[in-house]
Amino acid sequence: MAEITSISQFLSTAKTQFQVYDLGRRVQHIDAMAFAQIEALQAPYPYPIQGHAKMALVFWDASEQHFVWFISLPLDERGLLSPAPRSHFIQMILEALGQDLTRTLSEDEQQKMANHPFSFKPTQEKLAVFNALVRRHLGRSASSQYEFAAQYLSGQLPAESWPNVGFQGLADICVRLGELDHAAMVARALKNAPMEVQIALCQCLEHVLVSDEVKDALLAGLEEHRDARLIYFLRALGSQSDASVRAIASLAEKRLLTEEVLICIAGRNWLALRDDVCRKNFLEALALMPQDFFNQVFADIVAIPALRTSMLMAIRDPNRSDALSLAIGGLFKATKS
Repeated sequence: MAEITSISQFLSTAKTQFQVYDLGRRVQHIDAMAFAQIEALQAPYPYPIQGHAKMALVFWDASEQHFVWFISLPLDERGLLSPAPRSHFIQMILEALGQDLTRTLSEDEQQKMANHPFSFKPTQEKLAVFNALVRRHLGRSASSQYEFAAQYLSGQLPAESWPNVGFQGLADICVRLGELDHAAMVARALKNAPMEVQIALCQCLEHVLVSDEVKDALLAGLEEHRDARLIYFLRALGSQSDASVRAIASLAEKRLLTEEVLICIAGRNWLALRDDVCRKNFLEALALMPQDFFNQVFADIVAIPALRTSMLMAIRDPNRSDALSLAIGGLFKATKS
């Protein structure tokens, strides 16, 4: 048998079908061709977070029983998968399972698989969205919580019954935003539902492409609220770069680009930073923060392939402010030390 050098080759050799999802910045599908290029070290990982690729591998064999691995693999300075850790992961799985990935594991083997050095545990919110997304991609029905959540959002149940609405049900609805009247229900809830429901919906929406109707409700909410909802409404606009640019411009004008907001932009609304004005506002606000904070956030976003060139050009801009020049000087000093 030929030497196995990639996860794709490994899963194919084991006669399984598989899908790959990013669970780092947002829960999103990575298509097979893109993943093959990533594994061949021909393309950087598109959504790095803290120097790692955090992925979920969903695979199944002829029995149609599905299995999931959550793996976190380090990236090199170019954003490519580091080959040695990936090879270590493959070798570890081969030693534990051989070629039969779907065989029943002993209790000791299960413990080893659950605690290997490349595993990570997604948040409960991401797990719910991931579950909803995989079910839809595989043509399966939504969870048992879906119907109750739909009844609540459609107004068939009293507003005060919100504590009985399961987060998984809301995730199912948001992942299926383009079906039935889901977008209208969600947009209405973002305006009228209790704050707890609005926040839960935003936690789901940040992982999906929102409709224009929902986008407008989120932008309106951002203008209206100055409580905990502000961050969640901004995060929920992450898939809409144009709307994120508008939201960030408004927050910059009102001097609301706080540390929490800047972290939110870097983690969820990074696509907006492709806009020249938005990127300038972001960097100027970031430069006013403590040096360590500037260094950490800048290092995180400059690693994103879609932003790397524009970010490096921005710090070389001769027209940058004195504050940004000082922050960049501190960044270079920390890099050299």
